Amino acid sequence: MVEHAQEALFRPVRAGNAFEETVERLMQSIRLGVVAPGERLPSERELATRLGVSRVTVREAIRTLQENNYVESRRGRYGGTFVNHEIPKSAPGKEFGDLHDALTLRKVLETGAAEAAAGRSLGPSERRGLRTRLEEASTASLAEYRRKDSRLHLAIAEATGSASLTAAVAEARMRANELLDNIPLLEPNLAHSNAQHERIITSILDGDPASARQAMAEHLDGTASLLRGFLV
Repeated sequence: MVEHAQEALFRPVRAGNAFEETVERLMQSIRLGVVAPGERLPSERELATRLGVSRVTVREAIRTLQENNYVESRRGRYGGTFVNHEIPKSAPGKEFGDLHDALTLRKVLETGAAEAAAGRSLGPSERRGLRTRLEEASTASLAEYRRKDSRLHLAIAEATGSASLTAAVAEARMRANELLDNIPLLEPNLAHSNAQHERIITSILDGDPASARQAMAEHLDGTASLLRGFLV
């Protein structure tokens, strides 16, 4: 049974969000007891092969889990990465509501907003505004990142010219931020998010709706993977 469960969880991840999905798979293996407390995770080499990612990605994912007290690394002949006997609980006593519902609503609204913004003929001030918000998010400190990231996403909704859509995106983002506040900010994920933001804004400014929608969908899928990994 354990072998079958490991085969199901440690299958190749999608290329677009390799780090985020690797974290999600490892978290699932721990939370579901596929790798029990005190047991050792498969080696970095084996995980990289089974997940279809680089060993660097596996190492960054394991470091993330270690920094957040899910695993510990031991050296020596019998070393490796072991699941801690006591793992953190997901925000004790806090109700997250329907995570699937929140993520689905956000994806539908924000991919649509990116596509609609790219389909408009944007004026100089709108184009400058998008570039400014992108720069602010890409240079934000950890303490400011969530706010700057939110403002960039709202700027994309504003670029559609629809006040109703902007309001809906703002409400969905508030709901998403309540969830995001319960997981750690991970520097590899932030670097990846900034690169994805660049692709989204470039697609919008180039007037390419299909690319803008695809880039936003990939970006949101990465965030969803982390939320599912840490909260479910």
